[in-house]
Amino acid sequence: MHDSETAADDADASITGQSGHTSATAKAMLPLTIGAIGVVFGDIGTSPLYAFREALGQAASDGLDRGEIIGVMSLALWALIIIVTLKYVVFLMRADNDGEGGVLALLALAQRGVAKGGWIIALGAVGAALFYGDAVITPSLSVLSAVEGLKTLPGGAAVFTEGRILVISLVILAALFAIQSRGTEMVSKLFGPVCIAWFLAIGALGAIHIADGPGILAAFLPWHAVSFVTGHGVLGLFVLGAVFLTVTGAEALTADMGHFGKAPIRLAWLALVFPALALNYLGQGAFAIHTLEEAGRMGQPFANQDWFFQMIPEAVRLPMVLLATAATIIASQAVITGAFSLTQQAMQLGLLPRLAIRQTSAGHAGQIYMPAINWLVLFGVMVLTIGFRNSSAMAAAYGIAVTGTMVITCCLAFMVVRRRWGWGLPLSLAVIVPFLSIDLIFFGANILRVVEGGWVPLTIAAGILAVVWTWVRGRKIVSALEHDGAVPLRDMAAALAARPPKTVPGTAVFLTARPDLTPHALLHNLKHNRVLHRHNLVTTVRTLQKPHCDPDERLTVTRVDDRFAIVELRYGFMEQPDVRADLIRGGAAIPDAAKASFFIGRNSYSHVAEGGMPLWQDVLFITLHRNAADPTDYFNIPPNRVIELGAQYAI
Repeated sequence: MHDSETAADDADASITGQSGHTSATAKAMLPLTIGAIGVVFGDIGTSPLYAFREALGQAASDGLDRGEIIGVMSLALWALIIIVTLKYVVFLMRADNDGEGGVLALLALAQRGVAKGGWIIALGAVGAALFYGDAVITPSLSVLSAVEGLKTLPGGAAVFTEGRILVISLVILAALFAIQSRGTEMVSKLFGPVCIAWFLAIGALGAIHIADGPGILAAFLPWHAVSFVTGHGVLGLFVLGAVFLTVTGAEALTADMGHFGKAPIRLAWLALVFPALALNYLGQGAFAIHTLEEAGRMGQPFANQDWFFQMIPEAVRLPMVLLATAATIIASQAVITGAFSLTQQAMQLGLLPRLAIRQTSAGHAGQIYMPAINWLVLFGVMVLTIGFRNSSAMAAAYGIAVTGTMVITCCLAFMVVRRRWGWGLPLSLAVIVPFLSIDLIFFGANILRVVEGGWVPLTIAAGILAVVWTWVRGRKIVSALEHDGAVPLRDMAAALAARPPKTVPGTAVFLTARPDLTPHALLHNLKHNRVLHRHNLVTTVRTLQKPHCDPDERLTVTRVDDRFAIVELRYGFMEQPDVRADLIRGGAAIPDAAKASFFIGRNSYSHVAEGGMPLWQDVLFITLHRNAADPTDYFNIPPNRVIELGAQYAI
């Protein structure tokens, strides 16, 4: 594993591709940067559609003056500078796990070399759960905010009513989720160019309107932000919560490191995305000052307005609405893909049951489709879209999930810099505490909006956490039951060597989580079939605390005697197991691997009153277990070579 700090500072550092082992060259930098612009920045890139509007709307209840608009703008700019540029681009992108990022990759990195504590796993689980809340809200909010631009067309308010906007949005969202099973390889080639066009367009639009009120450039002076918050009491906190919408999507910078690498993401942010966002927000602020002063409404209460679309000339407003819709679809696609990847990592780390995974690209291992997650997220998206009906109502629900994830990320980063990088406590606190303090302030500001809609992501996260907690707790109880009184494998091998049963030719592979103990499937085979294969491989699949496993370290074989061997297969948490293929690659160490029979324990469970979990958790665990993906599919074993044996346990 390369050193995270050294790699981050090297301009020609290794840029990990989908396989985790592709190095970037100067020639590859351009396509990787274009790809990053399309996938990584779709969410944060569409924030101008609603972020400034919502922040200014919170402050406008008793009217606005020029200084307050500049104060709101200053908050937005410095949120982008401190949270995205300094925290993510400069600092957190150094904390990669063999090139991979994201909250679960950071969890795995924090666990390395540290005495495993449940609280570290709990932090990662909470961060992952909050991401699912984000994954449900992002498509709804993004697409609604873009389609609502139709109302700003000449005569559009009469034609495009709220009901029609809602129907159009639902159709777009349904189509987006329906095409997931076909993969996104072809469509994703358009992501980069479309998003480049989007950023250039919004940057140019903002630059043009800065001339409406050049005084808006004073927003770069940080004391305008500080004075606004300190001078507006509780209202300032509500505005701060809305301002956080400008940085939603920042987590994607680290989550997608494994797909594009650090250098392309940093280049895209500094060279295009940040300048375009800053120009557009400044343009909206200048346009708002000009509009309110022209209408003589400065200092008077006014209804929330769609500043983004209103500052677009009518001649090009329809093309911009269409471009905005395309950009929000791309942003939604990135979040959906992120939900698939996060679920795969959670499954590999043992936080969720096995779910069916389909590969949608022969050339890119990271392009996967998970039917259960796809349809569950779509259901949540549809319910939220119909329930909230417009983007302003939904905006209040957005910030809590993102700020909560950022707080978790900071806590895990502290563990990484202390235990993995070896920083002293004073230096670790000096770096982490300022970022954590800002995240907590934003989190507190968003908590104030729980009643307005912030309860939605919290409810979703609570549901996911209940599933994770139940699955982890249930598996621990089940493991104790299944291995209670189990016979050590070496003792069993010695007993069978002394009194050998009837032997049949061939190889039997017994999949088990505890290779030191005799698998129940082997005992059942001896009890019922009264035979033993010539070669018996007690095989365990181990998930490493890193995204990819070196092929040379994939398989180890430990002989017990001439009949038994312990086989360990290792996979990174971003990899999909392929047990049969990897056993075949073992060569002479794995005799007759191509013709081996696979014995899998398939146990069933029932509830008892004196069990280790309450009834609701027992029911949930049993339901999750029954609906988990077939291990045959998950481990990529041919069904015609599988024999399932098991027993029933009361939990």
